[in-house]
Amino acid sequence: MKSRTVQSVIICRGFQWEAVRVMNGTIRHRSTCVRVGNKLIGGDQPVLVQSMTNTSTEDAAATARQVKELSEAGSEIVRITVNTREAAQAVPAIVQALERAGIEVPLVGDFHYNGHLLLTEYPECARLLAKYRINPGNVGRGDKHDENFKLMIEAAVKFEKPVRIGVNWGSLDQDLLAQMMDENAKCKSPLDAHEVLIEAIVTSAISSAEIAERYGLAHDRLILSAKVSEVPDLIEVYRRLAKRCDYALHLGLTEAGMGTKGIVSSTAALSILLNEGIGDTIRVSLTPEPGSSRTQEVLVCQQILQSLGIRSFTPQVTACPGCGRTTSTLFQELADKIQSYLAKQRPIWQARYPGVEELKVAVMGCIVNGPGESKHADIGISLPGTGEDPKAPVYIDGAHATTLSGAGLVDDFIKLMNDYVERRFGSLAVSGRN
Repeated sequence: MKSRTVQSVIICRGFQWEAVRVMNGTIRHRSTCVRVGNKLIGGDQPVLVQSMTNTSTEDAAATARQVKELSEAGSEIVRITVNTREAAQAVPAIVQALERAGIEVPLVGDFHYNGHLLLTEYPECARLLAKYRINPGNVGRGDKHDENFKLMIEAAVKFEKPVRIGVNWGSLDQDLLAQMMDENAKCKSPLDAHEVLIEAIVTSAISSAEIAERYGLAHDRLILSAKVSEVPDLIEVYRRLAKRCDYALHLGLTEAGMGTKGIVSSTAALSILLNEGIGDTIRVSLTPEPGSSRTQEVLVCQQILQSLGIRSFTPQVTACPGCGRTTSTLFQELADKIQSYLAKQRPIWQARYPGVEELKVAVMGCIVNGPGESKHADIGISLPGTGEDPKAPVYIDGAHATTLSGAGLVDDFIKLMNDYVERRFGSLAVSGRN
């Protein structure tokens, strides 16, 4: 669906913004478009997926391998830690390794405490990174704060790099917070401390961006994030940011957690904001299981965007959860096999069949919802439940196409699915070449 721009004022839960746009049915807050390497964030661009390595950046080979893995999983921008001189020295080797591997993903340098030194002392690092992430809460205290922050912004101006001002409530500028607490205490009707904290996070992000502009960084080279760990707080912070500025916004809970907790918390927070049109790029900060792949956070980001209808990344399988009517495990096995097959075919199909990421497949377990759900999918199969006739009707584009049965049912359905993909999306590839 093509995006269109609507010039109006939208009132949403007590806050407002002007000049919004509609993309895939989602009303989006207008933000300034920022170029990060070969990608664009904000403006009318799609919401981008980001991730971050957890290797030691000093190990250039290991870091390049993980960047490649994340990029191939679908991360459109990858952030690396630049925390030591050795890490800064390793950046050119990482970039070279990625170039040899044919990976063009933009690299973001994550700087804390000593970024002003590293960007000054290692100009090749500063030149090769596509963006700098600066946390205004830990670039120095007192008189050093402004000077250190200024040095980092001057590096961004010199090398024509965008900057993400990344406020984090775990490392919030304590001088700013203390000042706002003092001012609040003098009010006739002071706010509670938590409310002042939320306001301090928003103020830190916007004021730091404004200071960066005074130091010479262009408005269209600034991205803001203001990360907290609690879902309601994150929603409130970003609503306030969207109301008060048009900087591109990077969404994500900080320290989201492991497994189900991290996935659910991130999904809850990001889905509400994205559905309200807030956010131009997202990251799900999952704590990985020991030894597990870092790519899970990329897949969760993609699934959030696809579930909301904002972007499509991979064919989707709808499968029923099972109940007492589905004591056979056949539909579970079929759903799992199809899901695995689609994941394996994804890179092949995406190169060959434009638009295949929008494919919807249904694998249902009994007659109650099976035919209906199968009709709503592009191609679906309704397997027999307990005591039902051992036959499985297949629906294609909403109409009954055939009925399968017997030991070869799974392979027969996959063949039908392959034929459907070739017929529907193969014609798009041919017309595109013409």
